This record gives sequence, structure tokens and C-alpha cells, in this order.
Amino acid sequence: MSKFKNIGITSRMDMENKEEIISNVIDAIKKTGSNVLLDPERCNIPSLSDHKQFQSLDEADLIIVLGGDGSILRTVQEMNNFNTPLLTINRGTVGFLAEYDIDEIFEVIPDLISGSGVLEERDMLSCKVIRDGKEIINGHVLNEVVISQGAIARLIELRTCINSKPLTTFRADGLIIATPTGSTAYNLAAGGPIVHPGVLETILTPINAHAFSQKPLAIPSNETIDIEILPRETKFDHIEVSLTFDGQVHNSLLRGDKVHIETYPEKVKFLRKDKDSFYGTLREKLGWGE
Repeated sequence: MSKFKNIGITSRMDMENKEEIISNVIDAIKKTGSNVLLDPERCNIPSLSDHKQFQSLDEADLIIVLGGDGSILRTVQEMNNFNTPLLTINRGTVGFLAEYDIDEIFEVIPDLISGSGVLEERDMLSCKVIRDGKEIINGHVLNEVVISQGAIARLIELRTCINSKPLTTFRADGLIIATPTGSTAYNLAAGGPIVHPGVLETILTPINAHAFSQKPLAIPSNETIDIEILPRETKFDHIEVSLTFDGQVHNSLLRGDKVHIETYPEKVKFLRKDKDSFYGTLREKLGWGE
């Protein structure tokens, strides 16, 4: 018997064999007695029109994500209720977050839905931008917040404070502020450390720092980060500075804007087979087991 009455399905937009895969997932869900709710934008397939579509992810008690890490991060951006867990099936590329392969669905889905799985919680970050004393942007991320220079390769200066105390002014192409979950994403590509998702830390990794001494830094997750985009007396001062949430949401910043980052009060929940699959994921995805 299912623990989840209503199960939502969302997928990667350009997923190969989408109709067949979603049909198989629906069949696996139906065997548990749960109701199926389809993503109206990404699972809008004529042959599946008999199934109800959700208007909001909040309608689901469990969300099955078919895709890679990008699809999962996009789903997290669209969520309002973080009590709803995610069950992730990899149809992307590397897929650090997408745990199961498609050939496991008939075994995995009934078992997990029936209560054999465990919930693994992952920290998030909240971010807001203050301009001229007013909040103009706010959001949450599972992986990272990235502040970076725009179209022209020019250094930006980011005055950074931790708990309101000065740390440094990063002179770099940008700065990544990552959760432990995001440590294996852009942070890793930029030379940052791999951090176990159970560790309560936030990682600051400069992108191509001008000063050799400016290295990645891990701080306790309960500390706050404030970053000011400093003006520079240069003909390129008008060049756009970008603020990106999980590679999914892009915002433009101005010199003088202030970015405040802290741990989000809620956590993302993943429905897993094992409580800690992180080391196995590293061995598989990074080829450490070869």
C-alpha cells in the first residue's frame, strides 16, 4: 500500500523516449494504488491525456523527477512546499542528484512508495539583493548562488563580510557560494572542495581569483554572508554583473548592490533507498571505483 496518495511526475523537456518512460512510471505507480499527477508543460503527451495534471507541485505528496541534475534543480526552484519529497530517476548526463537508473523503476518505485525508503535532507541557501535600501530579489538554492562578470572578461570586485565582519574583497571573475550538495557542481569545476552533504558548511569559491592567496573557504552554515558589488573607475563599469540561482534563474546586478546569503530555514527531502549513498555516488560519477 502506498504512503503517498498523489504522486506528481515531471521530466526533462527534451528527454528521449519520453512517452514510453512516463507510461512505464505511471504503470509502476498504479500498482501501489496512488493517484498520478502529470506536469502540464513537460508531460503534455496526447496518449497520456486521461491522466490528471497538476497546477502546482504543492498538490503532490511525492514528486518523481525524470532527468538530470538540471531537472531536479529546476523542480526545487518551482517548489513552495518542501515537506514534499523528491524521487529522482536519472535521464541526464552525470546526475549527482539523480539516484536511480530508468531500468530500476519497476523495482524501486513500488518499494519506495510502499515505505521501504528513507528521507535524506539537504540544506539550502536563501539569497536576497538590496538596492538603494530596498529588497529587489530573493530566492533559494539547493546547489549554489553565483555572482559573475558578464560578457566581457573583466574582474569584478566583491567586498565580502561574514557575520557582518570583513573577510576580503574578492577580485575575480566571480564568486560561488555553495551548499555541500552543490560542492560537486560548479564549485568542483572551479577548484572548490568536495563536501559531504551531511556537513553543516557553506563554501565560498572565487572564480579565477586575481590574488593567488584567495582560495576556497568553508564556513559554518549558521553564519551569514554579505557581498557588495563595488564600482570601478573604468570604461567597462557598465558591464553586466550576473546573479544566478542553481544555474536556473538569472538576475542582473548593478554596482553598489548588496547580496545577503544565509541558510534557508527548510530543507529539500529526497526519497532514497539507502540513508547515505554519497560515497557510492562519488565512486560511480567520478570514476573513483575504476
